[in-house]
Amino acid sequence: MSTTENTVAPQQEIIVTGFGGQGIVLAGRIIGMAASLGDNKESTLTQAYGPESRGGACNAQVIISDRPIHYPYVKTPHILVAMSQAGYDKFAELLTKDSILLTDQDLVPTTSAPCPHYEVPATRMAEGLGHKMMANIIMIGFFTAITGAISKKAAQDTVLQSVPKGSEEKNTKAFNKGFDYGVSTLKGKEKRAAGKTGAIAS
Repeated sequence: MSTTENTVAPQQEIIVTGFGGQGIVLAGRIIGMAASLGDNKESTLTQAYGPESRGGACNAQVIISDRPIHYPYVKTPHILVAMSQAGYDKFAELLTKDSILLTDQDLVPTTSAPCPHYEVPATRMAEGLGHKMMANIIMIGFFTAITGAISKKAAQDTVLQSVPKGSEEKNTKAFNKGFDYGVSTLKGKEKRAAGKTGAIAS
């Protein structure tokens, strides 16, 4: 059985949003590079900052496709990754019932999305590892497990290529924590669904 929520579409439009200092653009870059260099797909990355680079709103828009990409901006996100309430509020109206929403559950307490919604305490988990700045890497691991938009190997390899020298081991640990949390989240959902239908969970 696949660990991903949905069968991956030929083209995935993704928005990663939060505030400056969270590594939002780096997260977008890692996702796009993993798709292109690791999974041999087409990808584009566009980014936008608010008035302040640290603390202001920012987002990264990533498109991953099996075919050439002619327009690099996201119109309707298949996946929204929100690491701040302001970021969620800005893009929530673009979500449809076919979208997937991922949030940092401590930083995005209020949502009313029309689509499947998955939460991870990314910042709290990063603090537990001793470095709050690794919350974006935890979120990438969670994103990889839940969506299947990039492969685990491509994501792991790209994380190692993208983080500062000497921090590879702790960032790998952060990625794996996020990934494992995503797998557990999906298994929990499957068990709850089986319970509702009276099926016997394997």
